[in-house]
Amino acid sequence: MSHVVTVSTDCAPSPAGHYVQAKLAGQHLYISGQLPIRPDGAPLPDDKFATQAGQAIENMLAVLEAAGGTPSDLVRVTAYIVGVINWPDFNQVYAARLGEARPARTVVPVPELHYGYLVEVDAIAVIAKEPAAAQSARPSI
Repeated sequence: MSHVVTVSTDCAPSPAGHYVQAKLAGQHLYISGQLPIRPDGAPLPDDKFATQAGQAIENMLAVLEAAGGTPSDLVRVTAYIVGVINWPDFNQVYAARLGEARPARTVVPVPELHYGYLVEVDAIAVIAKEPAAAQSARPSI
């Protein structure tokens, strides 16, 4: 029987709606869309696209790490960006943050995002083993 575990970390912003940061189903991690919000809610130093993209990706990576994963465990990333003109900047920031990891990826230009942000990133990863925090959260069988 497969168990589904909620993954949560203080190193990424808390959900602002009826969802969780991520769900770990077996070895599959599903990371909810991450906006460019600092974990503590403090404003970003500027509103440039590259700054926002970097923060959104850092949030995604923080949730991935909380589940015991690394960028090499990512199998799929979807990025929603406001304005196709921002695509080259997204590529540059994304490559710098993910290094050698090259998951399958889709970039979706959109007319706008919630709160006026310019980027949102979600992901799917396959984690080799469950983190200790998730194991301890399992119900006794």
